[in-house]
Amino acid sequence: MERLRVGVLGPSSLVGYSLVPQLKQTYAVDLVSRHDAATKSSEAMPSRIPLWVSLMPIRALHDRFDMLAARGARRIVALSSTSVFTKTSSSDATERTLATQIAASEERLIAWAQGQGVEWLILRPTLIYGWGRDRNISEIARFIRRFAFFPVFGPAKGLRQPIYVDDVASACIRALETGDLKNRSYSISGGEILPYRDMVIRIFHALGKRPRLVTTPLWLFHLAVAGVRMLPRFHDWSSAMAERMNQDLVFDHTSAERDFGFSARPFQLQAQDLPQ
Repeated sequence: MERLRVGVLGPSSLVGYSLVPQLKQTYAVDLVSRHDAATKSSEAMPSRIPLWVSLMPIRALHDRFDMLAARGARRIVALSSTSVFTKTSSSDATERTLATQIAASEERLIAWAQGQGVEWLILRPTLIYGWGRDRNISEIARFIRRFAFFPVFGPAKGLRQPIYVDDVASACIRALETGDLKNRSYSISGGEILPYRDMVIRIFHALGKRPRLVTTPLWLFHLAVAGVRMLPRFHDWSSAMAERMNQDLVFDHTSAERDFGFSARPFQLQAQDLPQ
């Protein structure tokens, strides 16, 4: 019997690294990179694919609507981000713009799907980590390795819920397969809530290093970020990061647990989850 086909947009992403092998256990999987999706015609990709998972930035997804329609999409699970909520009041104008763009992109997906009769589900994960490839926990680990300390602003007690990449991938599959679930959005968050400071301390421990957090006034943090952004690895850092260290970024995922069996593990770092 021919296996049902699933298309994955953005398979080379961090979540794709985990999702694709899981999907291949059950489905025939078509991998469509961002470049392929933008440039290949429907004639070049003739097979019809009813089920889709989009791992690409949701802000870019509207460029793929025609391709999805041409390939017979009937259901799509799209990853978005809790940044749509957490960065709306950021002191950084770039972050505020990002939040606005994410919100607009979600609405654009919903409008397109409704017009095409496509079932949609939007998943908004919190801080994704894992496999040493993320841009959150791994970047903190790289900073610690390079400088042997980590700067924090104030008590750094804002609560966090890091979510493991494999749990995000599993959530995508569960949402895709729960056939009576459609046209809804969900926050998916990690299985443990902990203060920002404690999260960083665990990264020190995972690296085999004695925790050394340096409490820094905001003005000095601004200067430090300006300096570290000169290094390519840290060019995305902003001083707004310091302000969020004392903000609670916690999201309830009980509706995802109830509706499609979402589950998430506590924040635990293994050797494979650290950058090499």
